Amino acid sequence: MTEPWQWDEPRWRSAVEHVRAGRDLTPKSWPDGAAVAVAISFDSDHETPALRDGHTGPGVLSAGEYGARVAVPRILGLLERHRVPASFFVPAVSGLLHPQEVKAYRAAGHEVGVHGWIHERNSLLGYADERELTLRSLDTLERLTGGTRPVGIRTPSWDYSPHTLGIIRELGFAYDSSLMAADEPYELLQNGEATGIVEIPVEWIRDDAPYFGMARFAGLRPYTPPHEVLRIWRDEFDGARAEGGLFQLTLHPSITGHRSRIHLLDQLLRHITESGPVWFATHEQIAAHVTAEGTVR
Repeated sequence: MTEPWQWDEPRWRSAVEHVRAGRDLTPKSWPDGAAVAVAISFDSDHETPALRDGHTGPGVLSAGEYGARVAVPRILGLLERHRVPASFFVPAVSGLLHPQEVKAYRAAGHEVGVHGWIHERNSLLGYADERELTLRSLDTLERLTGGTRPVGIRTPSWDYSPHTLGIIRELGFAYDSSLMAADEPYELLQNGEATGIVEIPVEWIRDDAPYFGMARFAGLRPYTPPHEVLRIWRDEFDGARAEGGLFQLTLHPSITGHRSRIHLLDQLLRHITESGPVWFATHEQIAAHVTAEGTVR
């Protein structure tokens, strides 16, 4: 096996160009004269990361159960008070473990998107297995929501295999929210070809896991006080507002749903709401708007 420093130009260039950012889809304006768009999302992983890794002990599973049992009702109540629609990306096994939760998302007007079958590491899968799990996830969430087929996907752990984008295209998704090539929505390219797939980019800065992650046997401990994370996210939002762009946030019920951290989200939503005209939208709504209105500035 050759080392990367031994690769010829066609090899390293093809790796870089396999999935790439295409057209900037930042729209000239957001609906209703809003100065900024805000897309709040939750990855409802619950027990699935533990199950994916073969961990079946009650301790680690109980932390995921907290997300479904306590955090989700708390989050839904907060979103209702602020009148904020959100996108919930749900591993299908989470949905099967907690079917009433998926129904509650839809009943409250939120979006349900695909987030893998069991939060699998898709970059370790072959094409056939990855496609089958993604299709099975689509079918399961469509059934659990009472007939609404998801149009968006967030890959587990924001990971891509060589087959992922092709599968996303084959299965008819409108958008992906797993990559980080821009602050604003953009069109995905596959080997230089425009795909028509909207990317709603994520970023670790705007994710709760890096600040509050906990791994009992790996030495990973929460290291950032919630009020410091609030300051970071306020600055991210204020920057998006100043640029007339998109503020996208990724949260996990089992992380953010705790008492001290739900207060963080409450304070952030208050700051956003009080800043002036804002368009709160699901990721699906963002993708539809930028597809219709997006242009290179």
